[in-house]
Amino acid sequence: MARCFSLTASGNWCLAFVFRSSGLRSTVTDLGDGTIMHCWVPKTRKPTKPNLVLIHGFGANAMWQWSETIRVLISHFNIYVPDLIFFGDSFTTRPERSESFQAQCVMRVMDVNSVDKMTVVGLSYGGFVAYSMAAQFEERIERVVICCAGVCLEEKDLTEGLFPVGEVEAAADILVPQTAEKMRELMRFTFVKPPKRLPTFFLNDFIQEMCTQYVEEKKELIRAIPKDRKLSDLTKITQPTLIVWGDQDKIFPLELGHRLKRHLGEKAQLVIIKNTGHAFIYEKPRLCHKHLKSFLIVSAAPPPPTSPLPNLQNGK
Repeated sequence: MARCFSLTASGNWCLAFVFRSSGLRSTVTDLGDGTIMHCWVPKTRKPTKPNLVLIHGFGANAMWQWSETIRVLISHFNIYVPDLIFFGDSFTTRPERSESFQAQCVMRVMDVNSVDKMTVVGLSYGGFVAYSMAAQFEERIERVVICCAGVCLEEKDLTEGLFPVGEVEAAADILVPQTAEKMRELMRFTFVKPPKRLPTFFLNDFIQEMCTQYVEEKKELIRAIPKDRKLSDLTKITQPTLIVWGDQDKIFPLELGHRLKRHLGEKAQLVIIKNTGHAFIYEKPRLCHKHLKSFLIVSAAPPPPTSPLPNLQNGK
């Protein structure tokens, strides 16, 4: 029996309204190789503003993860919010599943929109893509924010007990939930205090609306992350980088944040948000956005005008 009403679909409509009200418009770009990319872009780009790309993680689509962040930052930046391949309205018929390929697709969308220089913020899986963009397109990426993304993990970490789940397939089943119980399990891994009393019908509605498309392809993205991964092979990006982590993250444990800071050295700063997990952007959004604004806006602001030298001849 077909559903007559979906709370999740209504949520999608409301979030799209928020994006449009913030000055963004929805675009779909055919990259010409079997790849289609959806991206929210400014209705009117202002050349006096720097460009900011927000890259989502696993979950629903970009709107569900960045709506509050856009509200906080839209007055300071030209903001671009892509849906990664196999999320939202983005997909490909090509076989590539690496974050490197995702990064190239995002950058091709930026090319179509004539965006040359940009800052990139990546959340969870989006952090892998953001890091890859910074490594591949060093001259075009000015600053980087990596939020709870274990780009420094190694394949051996899975078998050596760093993660609560030691097998890729088990992790894929959690990160791409197909039942209400798996969705609850995902929330237990993601939040310090998971939402309580969420009815099964609501979780099933969310899964039906947001999680049933490209299931196998999304699992392939997850399998590609740790495959043959070694820290010694990870390019050391040179851009100023902010690393943000929840101290109780169970998806990517905090050790990976410290590991990334050590790997990048003085170019990076690590901010730890206490009493939060992987979903700190939901658990403590004000504190999260405070750190983002401090790194992105203060650093991007032009220097104050120089005061004129005193006129000593007139005694002033």
